[in-house]
Amino acid sequence: MQMPEPNASILSRKDHIVARLQSVLPQGAVVHDPIQTRAYECDALTAYKCPPLCAVLPASTDEVSAVMRICHEEGVPVVPRGAGTSLAGGALPTADSVILGVARLNDVLETDYDNRFIRVQSGRTNLSVTGAVEEDGFFYAPDPSSQLACAIAGNIAMNSGGAHCLKYGVTTNNLMGVTMVMADGEVVEIGGAHLDSGGLDLLGLICGSEGQLGIVTEATLRILAKPEGARPVLVGFDSNEVAGHCVSDIIKSGILPVAIEFMDRPCIRATEAFAGAGYPDCEALLIIEVEGSDTEIDDQLSRIVEIAKRHNPVEVRESNSAEESAKIWLGRKSAFGAMGQINDYMCLDGTIPVSELPLVLRRIGEMSADYGLDVGNVFHAGDGNMHPLILFDANKPGDLEKCEAFGADILRLCVEVGGCLTGEHGVGVEKRDLMVSQYDDADLEIQLQVKDVFDPNWLLNPAKVFPLDATETRRAG
Repeated sequence: MQMPEPNASILSRKDHIVARLQSVLPQGAVVHDPIQTRAYECDALTAYKCPPLCAVLPASTDEVSAVMRICHEEGVPVVPRGAGTSLAGGALPTADSVILGVARLNDVLETDYDNRFIRVQSGRTNLSVTGAVEEDGFFYAPDPSSQLACAIAGNIAMNSGGAHCLKYGVTTNNLMGVTMVMADGEVVEIGGAHLDSGGLDLLGLICGSEGQLGIVTEATLRILAKPEGARPVLVGFDSNEVAGHCVSDIIKSGILPVAIEFMDRPCIRATEAFAGAGYPDCEALLIIEVEGSDTEIDDQLSRIVEIAKRHNPVEVRESNSAEESAKIWLGRKSAFGAMGQINDYMCLDGTIPVSELPLVLRRIGEMSADYGLDVGNVFHAGDGNMHPLILFDANKPGDLEKCEAFGADILRLCVEVGGCLTGEHGVGVEKRDLMVSQYDDADLEIQLQVKDVFDPNWLLNPAKVFPLDATETRRAG
């Protein structure tokens, strides 16, 4: 993966830049020792690494603003970092950049149950947002697989979703407002504790912008009352394509489950060895969860089971208790860790129309044979958010490059069938050179112009999202 050459002038001024940053931050909040900065050299896309110039750990919006003013004056690139769980290289530094980590921005600032919102600092973890309100009968809906560790800042940057996004939507559907620090240190408020704002939809622009437009330090999030109950059913099939057809038929029926999750045989075997969830021996399985009153749950599950049985499932297992529900979800929640025990893997994030699931799953299987690399499929089937896990050997010369080429072909296929390059992981560095597969020159130019308005010096999160040649041309201009 090509990255821009570091700015020699910035590297030569490291001591001066570090001293200025130390002057506005508490002791220990500037990490500049070369050994210590290696902790920030990559995110969860570990194939690519580069230690930053230094890392800063502010604990307030004012401290973030002070850092941004200094970096703007010194012409130093800034790479925002939440918890470092990005799977697309969204927090990959350059050697001349300052990592701005939000881990210390983790407080709950306000909770309003009457108006159903919570305001938090952006470094707070996803799961702990629900943790702050669940005793009072509320929850925060987006639930990415990394929710135990991932930060709200990263969720906003990548517009993260999760297993339950089919019913409740992704981050953008649950984000009401942000406090954001601009590239020059100016602090702005966008949106707020209300359902919608007048004028331009700037909040929609910020959510999913991958740190290209500003640093979000606070977020106002929608919280929801917990449903009366929820219950899943597990359905096994003898082929991926049949499972895909079943998903399509459930969606066409008008039933809206809270989640429809898909796993294929490689993932099933891996999770069984890892977690022992008791999954059936089959080619593919679906976990379909519905919620509501007992009567509503029974009605929805009976209709779903009826649809599933038209596709000759090898097993249908409906949960009858909280323990059985936890057992059904155990393997799905463990899938990524389980696959990591088998081999190195690259996790993709293309999104497709649900009706195209059978075709895309078949083509991924054919590509797997052509490339000679195994693939495990585990994903949010209800909204077509694919997560193929391509297995490769990082120590085998040429395997990473083969994996990247395979992944690029899968993502191009997603676009060809009417989908897009990313559903919740973002573009980062992983997909930046594939942007031309989804957008023509005019589309990209409009996006570049938006970046020009918010970050005219192109100092925020360099070498991400846009093709590298476009980025370098803009920075040089």
